[in-house]
Amino acid sequence: MTLILASLTLEIIVDTPTETPHGLTSDNAPNASAVETRTPGLYGAQTSTAFPAAPERRTGDQAWGLAAAFGLWFASVGLLVLGSVLALIVYVAVRRPSLSAESLQRTLESDPLFILFSIAAMVPVHLLTFGAAWALVTGFGKRPFREAVGWSWGERFGFWTCVGLALGLWLFGIALATMFGGQETDIDRIIASSNAARLSIAFLAVATAPIVEETIYRGVLFAPLARAVGTNATIAIISVMFAGVHLMQYRNNVGVIAAVVVLSFTLTFVRARTGRLLPCFVIHTAFNGIQAIIIVAQPYLKTLTPTQPVVPQGMLLDAITRTLALVQI
Repeated sequence: MTLILASLTLEIIVDTPTETPHGLTSDNAPNASAVETRTPGLYGAQTSTAFPAAPERRTGDQAWGLAAAFGLWFASVGLLVLGSVLALIVYVAVRRPSLSAESLQRTLESDPLFILFSIAAMVPVHLLTFGAAWALVTGFGKRPFREAVGWSWGERFGFWTCVGLALGLWLFGIALATMFGGQETDIDRIIASSNAARLSIAFLAVATAPIVEETIYRGVLFAPLARAVGTNATIAIISVMFAGVHLMQYRNNVGVIAAVVVLSFTLTFVRARTGRLLPCFVIHTAFNGIQAIIIVAQPYLKTLTPTQPVVPQGMLLDAITRTLALVQI
């Protein structure tokens, strides 16, 4: 903006070789960009000053296009793969297991150390992903991040509304897990591998996963995709993309996959309805927070299970156990 005003001022000075242009004579004079016009009036010509309309301001979601948004999404998926590869390299360097494909696969599936390395690798992956998203959204610090992604509360959609909706989604997830059932997932095996892995999963679920995933899917992708294909199609596309990234983790449990799809659909619908990202983040964090509390308390919950389980209690405990796999990583 400073360059534009300087250019306009220079143009006025060059085109008017006589006196100092109107608007630059004193501090109390009108703005330099004002245009002076003379119109006939009842008592002779009258002078009026008209100010040109201000240029249309570019909102944050107009600062990047659909290609850049999908490029960031592909980069985030690539970083997940890279993190897994690096975890494998570090594990092989530390443990030096047998390098035959069959024995190595068996070792990786059962060794708590490799599982812990895989979880730990997600921390720098999430940080790098969020850093790349910040660079795209802000233009490397030229635009405010929160304003660009809509990091504020929507009308009539505050903190407690988000928490209540997260609780409702969690209960609905239990119903889906009970209805569809399914086998043990990768997340179940990770949680059961060691206490360190269990606590690390709980940490990631609350500390890093919600902010990174919401920034990518509902922050960066939503606006340019909605401009290209419309809001309704965007809600469907992002819901499928979000669930698709988690499909491998939950591939053998239809109930968990269905719950993830419902969660993603709800979060994207809230983004479309409120025009804000902060409610989505709070819902996601509260939802994962419930899961994290249960994961941390899981060993103690097992001790409370009666030796001869009563049918209703057994069904409830089974449903809760299944929903542990809903943690988003």
